Amino acid sequence: MVLFLTQGAVTVAQDAGDAAPLDEAIVPFALPESGPFNPEDIPIENQQAIADWFRSAHADAAAEAFRHWDADEAISPACATCHSGEGFRDWHGLDGSEAGIVEGPIDTGGVVDCGTCHNAGLAEVETVTFPSGLEHPVTGVEAACMTCHQGRTAGVDVEEAIAGMEVDSPSPELRFINPHYATAAATWLGGYGGAGYHYDGADYSGRFFHARPVSTCNSCHEPHTLEVAFEPCLTCHQEDSPEAIRIARQSYDGSGDTRAGISSDIRANAALLLQLIEDYAALVAGRPIVYDGTRYPYFFVDANGDDRADEGPDGLVAYDGWTPRLLRAAYNWKLVTSDPGNYAHNPPYVLELLHDSISDLAGPVGTEVGSLGILR
Repeated sequence: MVLFLTQGAVTVAQDAGDAAPLDEAIVPFALPESGPFNPEDIPIENQQAIADWFRSAHADAAAEAFRHWDADEAISPACATCHSGEGFRDWHGLDGSEAGIVEGPIDTGGVVDCGTCHNAGLAEVETVTFPSGLEHPVTGVEAACMTCHQGRTAGVDVEEAIAGMEVDSPSPELRFINPHYATAAATWLGGYGGAGYHYDGADYSGRFFHARPVSTCNSCHEPHTLEVAFEPCLTCHQEDSPEAIRIARQSYDGSGDTRAGISSDIRANAALLLQLIEDYAALVAGRPIVYDGTRYPYFFVDANGDDRADEGPDGLVAYDGWTPRLLRAAYNWKLVTSDPGNYAHNPPYVLELLHDSISDLAGPVGTEVGSLGILR
């Protein structure tokens, strides 16, 4: 049997011994039927989409998000779902394997490729399970976004870790619980998704619906470049950037400034919370703390107060003075700051988490919450 490539199809010529004719099969790409030709002159229908994707973070093969496992020559199963297209398809069973587990091994060098979001099998994925245990209904490509931007932990993990412990006593059993990175979906679902640590007796805003037409990730993000399409925002908001949009007539950070975007209130309250985390660690836990966002586990001992992580025989000294009160506040701070678009994804929920965490730490360090002027 002989195969001939033609434009858009494979033509099959029969050998004398073939018993029955074979139908033509469509191929994804082929050379023109005749030449001469230049490669750049061959039209590619989705060329712009490919170019857009290539410029995005999803395609950045040199990024730490895809290079972290190079020395191991394989991506760990726990990470492969979101750090390679192959792992994503394995997790959802889109490659014919069992869904809900990465069987691996998953080779390094992959990225969030076309087959991650354009796999026809995504239509069969009806729910995505979040770290809190919530099973959220999804449709189509939303399954891809929700799978990889939900974080790795939830408030219930913090609750379980601190259960039965004295709230202000350091425990050698406690370690920092990291919500992970780019937690947009977790922020968006708010209290309904249960990403944050929820304080007893407090109510938390649920999924942020915004305006009804803005109901999916692709409502705001161009799916290939991942850039935010700001022009639709101008239908309702008269600002020059998403960060400048304000959704409230009151000041949440005590500044009284209602001209700046709500992102300003969130940044100010996040900075206040980090300061209280440092104050509490030194004054109550008796073990000064410092944050370094470039190195895991991010929080380190700073016994000499020089704002730098202390070094021991085995490297930087991970913070070891966690109390339940300190851990839950630090977890909420990291969750909020791990989503750079928190001001758009769910500002009410974010402000609630910050306010309650600030209020919880303020008393033990001798700060009157009312004097801060912050609002929930």
